[in-house]
Amino acid sequence: MNRILTLLTLGVSSLALASAAGAQSAVQQTADSYYVAGQAQLAEKIATQPNVGRAKNVVLFVVDGLSVPTITASRIHEGQLRGVDGESNVLSFERLLPWTALSKTYTHDAQVADSAPTATAMVSGVKSVNGTIGVTQAIKLNDCASQKGAEVTTLFELAEQAGLATGIISTARITHATPAATYAKVAGRDWENDTNLTEEALAGGCKDIAAQLIDWPAGDGFEVVFGGGRGNFMTVDQADPEDEGRTGSRKDGRDLVGEWTARHNDGAYVWNKEGFDAIDPANVNRAFGLFNRSHMQYEADREKDAGGEPSLADMAVKAIDLLDKNEEGYVLMVEGGRVDHAHHAGNAARALIDTIAVAEAVEAVFEKIDPAETLVILTADHSHVFSIAGYPQRGNPILGIAGKADDGKPYTTLGYQNGPGAKLDEVRADLSGIDTTDVDFLQQALIPLGESETHAGDDVVIFAQGPWAHLFHGVVEQNLVYHVMEHATGLATRAALARHAAAE
Repeated sequence: MNRILTLLTLGVSSLALASAAGAQSAVQQTADSYYVAGQAQLAEKIATQPNVGRAKNVVLFVVDGLSVPTITASRIHEGQLRGVDGESNVLSFERLLPWTALSKTYTHDAQVADSAPTATAMVSGVKSVNGTIGVTQAIKLNDCASQKGAEVTTLFELAEQAGLATGIISTARITHATPAATYAKVAGRDWENDTNLTEEALAGGCKDIAAQLIDWPAGDGFEVVFGGGRGNFMTVDQADPEDEGRTGSRKDGRDLVGEWTARHNDGAYVWNKEGFDAIDPANVNRAFGLFNRSHMQYEADREKDAGGEPSLADMAVKAIDLLDKNEEGYVLMVEGGRVDHAHHAGNAARALIDTIAVAEAVEAVFEKIDPAETLVILTADHSHVFSIAGYPQRGNPILGIAGKADDGKPYTTLGYQNGPGAKLDEVRADLSGIDTTDVDFLQQALIPLGESETHAGDDVVIFAQGPWAHLFHGVVEQNLVYHVMEHATGLATRAALARHAAAE
């Protein structure tokens, strides 16, 4: 029996060697360009090895509303903008982040999520309730009293307790759902400043999100905060430095920018590109930048901003220069927040351009980090009802016309199931002679929703690289993102040890 097994094994080994040696001659299409590319990609996959070391740093990119069709369309658009084949193009994060998984985005109470509980899931490890931030499933929406005991501890709070540096960046308001999930605990995601609080919240002593950022008790606070939302930190008596005739939103008299400046002699507060460029990490230990009264500009409009705004890549690079001064490491969130807003507007062009800006930020970050010791993750909080349809020829402009429908009118490759692109009681518009590639063009939709297109409930992609990134494979729950980050860094244990040492 042993002799037979030995012969069989030798036979299999010989067959394998013969197969490998003769593979090229046995397959007729080996010279085909797609075959050659497939073999190269196979070799890359085989060479990819898991990294099981401890992550010193974590960079979490959250691209708000980055559905799979958004990735595909952005990939094609980026290539076409550069004058190369868009369909075979590769975005930076697709190339640099080889480990992937599908993330299930449902929340505790909803099939289709909003950004608040999904961000909470990623930074604290639990699914929660739509419309709430930094709390567990025990919360009641817009009920201040229910917050007590429902608060979560985020990865950013663990990082501060363990002595690491922390930072948050967003092209949306820094008090908006995704960045706010790193520090705020609220039963209502709209409680961005004191005027948004309900009477019950005011009576119950609940704090607004902007105040919670300034009063954040974790460690010594964020070393980097870059984003929009300046109005939520200024009083109604303070004139906005950029928007003539506009003031802050706060009525409680708290000048939160002034409070931050008074607390941090080693910090720099800036509100425009000039001030941002002047930040020298060699002389500044922390930075607070609020570049717009509300959200920052779309990337397509950034150059027109009155005060000037840094790009997402600019902010990410500056943040790492500041955070990297901490020898213990850092945890950084970078949100491309306005992809979501463009989709809500039914404006595919701006959504794709903002996605491309995220890809540029990922590329810039990789020039600053050591990939071996930095866990980099890029994912989305939820999807959108955005699709790529028809039978356009390869090379057709992704923002262009796919063909003609049964009504004889042209239709675009990109479209939405619902949103502003459909008008109540109106027939579908004739796009003949319309430049659908114009940045202001709104894609047509099936169901009229005049104010805003909706989120979608399909899975989104997680891309990752670095220590323990290989744990992202298959179909996973969205809150796994936190658990992988915590496992890779060991921050829960490190924070507990730091608290114990401080108590002795």
